[in-house]
Amino acid sequence: MSRISARRLRINGTVQGVGFRPFVYVLATDENLNGTVLNDGQGVETVLEGEEASIARFMKRLTTELPPLASIETIVSEEIEPSGFTEFKILESHSNAVSTVIPADAAVCRACLSELTNKNNRRYRYPFINCTHCGPRYTITAHLPYDRPQTSMKDFPMCSDCLEEYTDPLDRRFHAQPNACPVCGPHVTLLDKAGLPINTDDPLAEVMRRIKAGEIAAIKGLGGFHLVCDAKNAQAVSRLRERKKRPSKPFALMVQNTASARKIAEVSEEAQKLLESSAAPIVLLPKKPGADDHLVGIAPNLTHIGLMLPYTPIHWLLFFEAADRSEDPLWHEKPNDLTLVMTSANAGGEPLVISNAEAVRLLEGICDCFLVHNRDILIRCDDSVAQAKDNDVQYIRRARGLVPQAIALPFSGPSVIAAGAWLKNTACLTKGTHAYLTQHIGDLDRVSNDRTLEKAIRHLSEVFEIRPDYIACDLHPDFYSTVLAEKLANEFDVELIAVQHHHAHIAAVMAEHGLKEAVLGLALDGVGLGTDGKSWGGELLKVDPLGFERLKSLSPILLPGGDKCAREGWRMAYALLCQNGLAENAKRLFPFKGASIIERILASDLPIPESSSLGRIFDTAAALTGVKTHSSYEGEAPVLFQAAGYGTKGRVREDLLEFSESGVNFVPLLLNLTQYSSAAEASADFHETVAFALSRLALAAAEKTKIRKVCLSGGCCLNTRLSRSLRNYLEGGSLSVYEGLRIPPNDGGVSLGQAYAVLMKLHSNNGV
Repeated sequence: MSRISARRLRINGTVQGVGFRPFVYVLATDENLNGTVLNDGQGVETVLEGEEASIARFMKRLTTELPPLASIETIVSEEIEPSGFTEFKILESHSNAVSTVIPADAAVCRACLSELTNKNNRRYRYPFINCTHCGPRYTITAHLPYDRPQTSMKDFPMCSDCLEEYTDPLDRRFHAQPNACPVCGPHVTLLDKAGLPINTDDPLAEVMRRIKAGEIAAIKGLGGFHLVCDAKNAQAVSRLRERKKRPSKPFALMVQNTASARKIAEVSEEAQKLLESSAAPIVLLPKKPGADDHLVGIAPNLTHIGLMLPYTPIHWLLFFEAADRSEDPLWHEKPNDLTLVMTSANAGGEPLVISNAEAVRLLEGICDCFLVHNRDILIRCDDSVAQAKDNDVQYIRRARGLVPQAIALPFSGPSVIAAGAWLKNTACLTKGTHAYLTQHIGDLDRVSNDRTLEKAIRHLSEVFEIRPDYIACDLHPDFYSTVLAEKLANEFDVELIAVQHHHAHIAAVMAEHGLKEAVLGLALDGVGLGTDGKSWGGELLKVDPLGFERLKSLSPILLPGGDKCAREGWRMAYALLCQNGLAENAKRLFPFKGASIIERILASDLPIPESSSLGRIFDTAAALTGVKTHSSYEGEAPVLFQAAGYGTKGRVREDLLEFSESGVNFVPLLLNLTQYSSAAEASADFHETVAFALSRLALAAAEKTKIRKVCLSGGCCLNTRLSRSLRNYLEGGSLSVYEGLRIPPNDGGVSLGQAYAVLMKLHSNNGV
């Protein structure tokens, strides 16, 4: 008889609320092992008894056959004395168990989708179908442990059939906290524009009929409401733009599947994986020729379009209606002409609407009807946005489907709460070797977003039981995030540490890639307060664990009107032309209100703000080429300027560059843009020349410092043309290049950088 061995495994990661214990149970019984498995405060603990070969096979399968939403960070294995188990059991969680991770919300899995559209299934067309492999998680959880009483499902006691599934270890719905059915679970209701119930036996069919007729619907999803209309109905799209006061910012679209997406856009292998992932983000994809003919006003003058696939049962049921409730079990894999605008339901920069009452109140005059339900959304969470980048993926906005997934840090340290920046705000909380970012909060220019930020910080600190040892913030004293950081530092009686904005940008990339040594960093963005009190945004930094050094920068340009320049690039272009003896050209190109004031200010001794910002230089370039003089949303001009050169090969105009001890001057390059007859050629040459110049600065610094690693960060690094050319030049010079990918390189990643900058310094000072 073979000798019986015994092992205790301590498993950490995303292993609670994802069907991990039943998975272990099935593996163990399949390998003829006895023992136990349970959840506790650190993760999952399992005890295995059986033949050594069986335990070895179990260990291998444990990491290769994981449930879809599970991930393992560490396994600690300990040999123990056998206890004589005669079976394998799933034990109840320890009473004091606190989940290490609440899983992120996950798109409908294929098994649930099959049941959803099978007329013989008891959950046929049930809008809240889910299992341990999919469904709401983070957005319905108020407190830990992650159990049904701590979620918004607490008001829906399970019927006997659901309870039987919930308690059966071999069932896909074993301990699926949102488990429900038409008998015991939430339900949908259709309301008119005044918020009164519409008399209909089938709210989903009726809302689909109304959308096809040209109406705009507000539909409650996982992390908030969407405004929805038929994307191929130009009149409906136009009405939505008018009502939402969104003249040109692109709308995201939802299509049934990748086959449908390919009718509109080019879908790479990486993009397909991303679209079909459990996170189901919006993915920016290159438009196919002729796409705009059928999608008028969706993404005007842009080369890319944002697409996502259905990720809730409600979404799938809309497409099921459009497919005439097909009985083909593979209906969902076939192309569907239905294309829906699916844009965040909010008014003018306000937070995403999440409750039925606030939807009716705040969306008055925008939508024609409301599809609501009685399962509360507890955590506001917008759609994540990503772009396929070469053979990788780069996130632009990190929210639904990703939060609160942890970012692994290369060393353990004290807990830090970092409050982030002003634009595209997120906060970051660290504990041990993990960093947790909040969902995308947005711009902190209104009280409602400020409150959302504080609520998000307090929620995550409670969820992960984090009491900070330090608070980090931006260097700018007037940001609300800085004000909140001061409040938290006083509340917890801990040190407040201000981290320069561009230092944080580079530190964020270092954190994502586990870099602990000195790096060079190109921080390229719109604005950030420098240590000299001036506006920075085109910086070559040396960053090490102890801090940063500003090595080079872009020669500053004037910002007549200050912050107005971010939306009115013509102002900078006008001043630039006047400064260089081209006032008549300026008057001809920019006959706008306020131009004469700029001339008078230039002629006086009045101070004019200036900035080394690459973002502002791109705004200026867009204005000088006539691509965009006034932006209706943040970053519009640079995005359109990039789009103008799409598909055109650029030249390096080295003759128009002025290098100096302090950095590089792009003024000659900017002035020359007025000589181009083609915006496409102007854009292509500009991008290539800027990339060449920045790489030259970095390569020279690498030669001098002997540092061979360079990090690219800041909002300008979302410009794929710029960053791709930069990478090519730098790697051609034998440098290793790192970019923000899983963490957005824009200000959405600044909070992680703030926290990591603090942790690196503490770690270094402790001599570890």
